[in-house]
Amino acid sequence: MRILLCNDDGYFAPGIEHLARVLADVAEITVVAPERDRSGASNSLTLDRPLSLKRAANGFYHVNGTPTDCVHLAVTGMLDGLPDMVVSGINMGANMGDDTIYSGTVAAATEGFLLGIPSLAISLCGTPGEHFASAARVARELVDLLRRQALREPVLLNVNVPDVPYAQLRGTVVTRLGKRHKAEPVVRTLSPRNETVFWVGAAGAAADAGEGTDFHAVRNHQVSVTPLQVDLTHNTQLPLLRAWLAR
Repeated sequence: MRILLCNDDGYFAPGIEHLARVLADVAEITVVAPERDRSGASNSLTLDRPLSLKRAANGFYHVNGTPTDCVHLAVTGMLDGLPDMVVSGINMGANMGDDTIYSGTVAAATEGFLLGIPSLAISLCGTPGEHFASAARVARELVDLLRRQALREPVLLNVNVPDVPYAQLRGTVVTRLGKRHKAEPVVRTLSPRNETVFWVGAAGAAADAGEGTDFHAVRNHQVSVTPLQVDLTHNTQLPLLRAWLAR
């Protein structure tokens, strides 16, 4: 079995080291990750300059681009064949609800999915994360499960693991994405050169966080597994839009 690992925190991040170590005894591991932290890069591709691929002393490859660049480059130009799975993470911090739109961690897994490869995004819901070992063990369990019993349809799973010791996890549940309130306003400040600059504000608090959501699961020390899709079509509005244009 061959697994491609990626993340959005950079090839030097502790989460991807944990993943590589835990999965190495069940698969041939190739790590291709950004050369620096690219959190919030979403599904962006670099089209205005060439990408470089370099290998670090620990054997991990790094790219001067986004998480999506890393997976796309690895699958379409670096590897001899398709990997059996793409695993992205372990992200330092949750990727729940609206976060999935912005997440580079989820984007790397999404690129694998778009290229026809079963893909998982794994996040540890704590900053700074303390229990990467818990998330790595969950990732190993899910990889083993997919090896033994693959889903009949292409799979893109968003997995959020509470930042607690493994023994304190209260099982794994299938969830839907919750929703957040509107984000906090940008923070206006001055740079050392007395220039006005802005920091993007913090994410909003959970708004839709009831039972069945990823927020609810993680709050109750359960591993949240959410199946994602890429089709953005708002199907229920198709008849409404057709009628509106026909007027």
